[in-house]
Amino acid sequence: MAAQRRTLMQSHQSWTDDLPLCQMCSVGTAPNCVYGPDGKGTQSHPNEDGHLRFRYEDGCFLYGVFNGYDGSRVANFVSQCLTAELLLGQLNSNHTDSDVCRILTQAFDVVEKSYFETIDNALAQKAHLSTFLPPHNENVSFHQLSPSSQKVHERLKELEQELTGGATAVVALILNNKLYIANVGTNRALLCKSSSDGQNQVLQICRPHSTDNEDELQRLAALGVDSARVKQAGQIAGQSSTRRLGDYRVKCNYSEIDLLSAAKTMPIIAEPEIDSSQSLDNVRGFLLLMSEGLINALESAHGPEQANQEIVAMVAAELAQQNSLEAVAQSVVERVKRLHHDVYVSGRQRAAYCSRHEDMTLLIRNINYPLKPPAEPGGRIYPVSVPYSNSQSTSKTSVTLSLVMPSQNVLTNGTNTASTLEEGTPTPGSQSPTATLQSTNTQTQSSSSSSGDGSLFRQRGSQAAQPDETGRVPPYVDFSQFYRLWGGDHSDGQSTQGGLGPQ
Repeated sequence: MAAQRRTLMQSHQSWTDDLPLCQMCSVGTAPNCVYGPDGKGTQSHPNEDGHLRFRYEDGCFLYGVFNGYDGSRVANFVSQCLTAELLLGQLNSNHTDSDVCRILTQAFDVVEKSYFETIDNALAQKAHLSTFLPPHNENVSFHQLSPSSQKVHERLKELEQELTGGATAVVALILNNKLYIANVGTNRALLCKSSSDGQNQVLQICRPHSTDNEDELQRLAALGVDSARVKQAGQIAGQSSTRRLGDYRVKCNYSEIDLLSAAKTMPIIAEPEIDSSQSLDNVRGFLLLMSEGLINALESAHGPEQANQEIVAMVAAELAQQNSLEAVAQSVVERVKRLHHDVYVSGRQRAAYCSRHEDMTLLIRNINYPLKPPAEPGGRIYPVSVPYSNSQSTSKTSVTLSLVMPSQNVLTNGTNTASTLEEGTPTPGSQSPTATLQSTNTQTQSSSSSSGDGSLFRQRGSQAAQPDETGRVPPYVDFSQFYRLWGGDHSDGQSTQGGLGPQ
């Protein structure tokens, strides 16, 4: 079996390319971004995240989101190798919970060891080349070295790039209709269960392995590490995670890192924390796997208090308005990206936390949750813009309603296009898909999606309109484009008077 794994992993084309993708799953991504003073964003490095979404035999499904750092090498390797360690016959429907947890733990251990085997040659070459360098002298610059020493320095720098980097991982396994979550690091898994009355219960599975996790701090303290210093620092070698995959510099040279130098054994580990308590029998809802970059972007914009409820509300809104699952996750990621950017350019209190975001990945696994039904055959969707301006906000937006006109000339209401605004923005209307989470005090609101140049908008000041002498106020909803499109489709010589349009 080990030889088979090595052969498959070393082949030019990954064997996982032949595995069927899960069609009950949707993945959305966005690259990292740094904003300039003008609000324009630029990508600072290639995307380092990874993910997997496979359907296997015996009702077995495997999903994962991997947050890479200092390069994508580890995230890519883990996503490939972990699949090989779990979907080459290791799992079957006869396994007990303890069997599955043991196999998951062993898989992470094998993946980490396999990764370090791949960098053995680079380590050996680094050790060999180091012997050709003259003793370190602070008074000698790089340009003062001989040409041969300069080449050695350049090659050592390249090797160091190959050796650095790591990844955190959150993996979901569904077997016998039971959910297993294996977490290493600071990604997040949420399970949303929808009740018969439409309420969404949100459950975060596994706490992040970070420098503010008290259990992790106790684990480090038991190894001799000064946990108070770790908590105060907030990071270990540039990362907040206390469990990671790869990262040779931290794993094998921890005695040279000030915060970890007192550790009796390796303090930064790749052992997963596994939750096996969730049965999916009779569950209607969805599972979310999120990279640290997505979580941090949302929490930077709105604070961490309601981040879980907000992301679930966004997903529920997209599921309610999309009739294809594939686009849901990407739409939610775009919402978070826009929200993060809008908070930055607003100049408000939280703008200082939103000058940049890392790579973002969201994986959604639908669990019997209903999607929006397709529009009635023969009907056409006409846009109606509802402008909205909050006098306490610098931003303006709109809610675009879809009015579906069936062939039977019966007018029926469509659904709200909902997305998230800055905190504190009220929600126009009361039928938003996010309403099911209002009991959790989520800050998620309905909004957005205008069309064209905003010509549908009836411009209004930030103050509420005053009634005229008849007690009326200017129209709030602009139906002009709706009337125009409807009239164009039905201009068969019949008069529209007495029908649609303002009377």
